[in-house]
Amino acid sequence: MGAYIVRRMIAAVLLLLIVTAATFVVFFLVPRLAGATPEDLASRYVGRTASPQVIHQIAVKLGFTDPVWVQYGRFVKGLVLGAAYSTGPTTVHCPAPCFGYSFLTQNPVLPDLLDRLPVTMSLAAGGALIWLLAGVSTGVISALRRGSIFDRAAMGVALAGVSLPIFFTGLLALSIFSYWLGITAPGGSYVPLEENPLRWAYDLLLPWITLAFLYAAGYARLTRAGMLDTMGEDFIRTARAKGLPERTVVLKHGLRSALTPILTIFGLDLGLLLGGAILTESTYSLPGIGKYSVDAVVNNDLPKVLGVVLVGSIFIIVANLVVDLLYAVVDPRVRY
Repeated sequence: MGAYIVRRMIAAVLLLLIVTAATFVVFFLVPRLAGATPEDLASRYVGRTASPQVIHQIAVKLGFTDPVWVQYGRFVKGLVLGAAYSTGPTTVHCPAPCFGYSFLTQNPVLPDLLDRLPVTMSLAAGGALIWLLAGVSTGVISALRRGSIFDRAAMGVALAGVSLPIFFTGLLALSIFSYWLGITAPGGSYVPLEENPLRWAYDLLLPWITLAFLYAAGYARLTRAGMLDTMGEDFIRTARAKGLPERTVVLKHGLRSALTPILTIFGLDLGLLLGGAILTESTYSLPGIGKYSVDAVVNNDLPKVLGVVLVGSIFIIVANLVVDLLYAVVDPRVRY
């Protein structure tokens, strides 16, 4: 088990290095290959209103006129040791790990992301809990009652959940439950958990349900398919022949064997959400990482977009590492 954990952690570190290289290629090398000039790259740092002279000066100060390998070395150095940026008469220092410095707001990107991270983490945690409980339980019951009215109705709702985009279901839920019935919060507000837990849950209840409706549908269909395959295996018939209770057969033997694909997509989904639930946060005006990235794109602030990409990549890598370790817990064969 220890050797397996070490191998997976080494692979995660190597993957993180590959992600940093790929991020640099996408944001800096590909535009140059497509014909972008150093001034074009610098314009994404200073917004849309800067003059050509200012943009040229920024391009020189940021090193966009240097060779590509020099720029990549500076990019990696900033992530590890921090970076210094010249804003004219003064030089500002971006402490390590430096995920970029916004010249529009005159702030490093990482502190802004850390300020918004609790909102995104709260949204992802609550939504993930709801869609796991609802999706997996619905899938198990549908598999055990295959062909019943419950099975057909649940799979119909699941199909609707997968098909409907979240900006449609979110706005529909807002109009019904917030503006018409007045049951839930209308969005746009967030209270930290440590200040007021009840208000925290009240503000996020409708975003949680909207987000969970989208993901629970896919989990229900996947769980149902996995349970139908597993419940027909020989070891299930053997467990029943031994006289084990049906609950033990279903939960300990059937569901445990069907959890592997569920863990796989759960790691990906959770990592993506922690990197920024863009549609949900934009629909409900939640000040999280997703809305932060949308505002950065609108304002043409490349360092913020770059920081969101790096943070999202780190979350996805960490989530997949945790999933790999959980594989060894769910299925002992993975350890070998």
